Amino acid sequence: MDICIYGAGAIGGWLGARLAAQAALDGQSRISAVARGATLASLQRLGWRLQSPDGDACLPCRASAEPAELGPQDLVVVAVKGQSLGEVAARIGPLLAGHTLVLPAMNGVPWWFGAQAPALADAPLASVDPGGRVAAAVPLAQVIGCVVHASAASPEPGLVLHRMGRGLILGEPGGGVSERVLALAALFGRAGIDASVSADVRKDIWFKLWGNLTINPITAITGATTDRVLDDPLLREHCSAAMREAAAVGARIGCAIAQEPQDRHAITRRLGAFKPSMLQDAEAGRPLELDAIVGAVHEIGRRVGVATPHIDALLGLARLFGRVRGLYPPA
Repeated sequence: MDICIYGAGAIGGWLGARLAAQAALDGQSRISAVARGATLASLQRLGWRLQSPDGDACLPCRASAEPAELGPQDLVVVAVKGQSLGEVAARIGPLLAGHTLVLPAMNGVPWWFGAQAPALADAPLASVDPGGRVAAAVPLAQVIGCVVHASAASPEPGLVLHRMGRGLILGEPGGGVSERVLALAALFGRAGIDASVSADVRKDIWFKLWGNLTINPITAITGATTDRVLDDPLLREHCSAAMREAAAVGARIGCAIAQEPQDRHAITRRLGAFKPSMLQDAEAGRPLELDAIVGAVHEIGRRVGVATPHIDALLGLARLFGRVRGLYPPA
């Protein structure tokens, strides 16, 4: 297979390095990357670099800033932040053929999510795909849904530190189990990634989002690790209230949540003094990925008639925090 990682940051770099290591053993795949700036220079000079409890890797990488130089692929893994999707939509075309599969390994609500919910199918989600540009550039029939359960960071361009977790959940956007998804799960499995197949990946996406939409922005605003957020009874209850709102929204779009907020809090506590991705971005001065994680829930709630006052307040605080620091677009 020809496999391209579009966006070789922490998660993209982890996946790319693991796939490249397996390709070096079996010779069955060719792994490339679309990157830019210092990350591109590092990949071209030093290759894939991964430090992980599962084993380190340092392997050559064919990388380019121009998708046309890499040509049509069998699989494109899109691992950029949500705010970069517009650029991806404008540039991904040369990587796509009629058979190409596109796997968005991203946080939050993906651009295709609303198309599979009758209550949302009349228009694209403006929070994650304004104007429907991504949906127009990437045919839904070529998309595979994905949820990433792994923690990684990129302390310098091109270097990935994989900390914990190695899970991927894969599934057809419209539900069910297909041969192509099973084949992708096997591909990632051979590379040492715990890939499972879901018959309803939309529920898996919403479930992960349900646990992330509060802790991520609160840690970014406060600079506190997750344990300190949950140790504050007022913040913990705010998180719980927002999660109950998100569960009510999910119930309207076929993504019911069976757990209670306190169940998720207990899981988060086991991570200890953890820095979520949004806090890492705030500390590094990188743009905040608010729209796919919080803004999309706010938008969907309004479209299906579910009030979300706690989520709305959190979105307002987080985006103002980002705007003041130049980490979120101005109003």
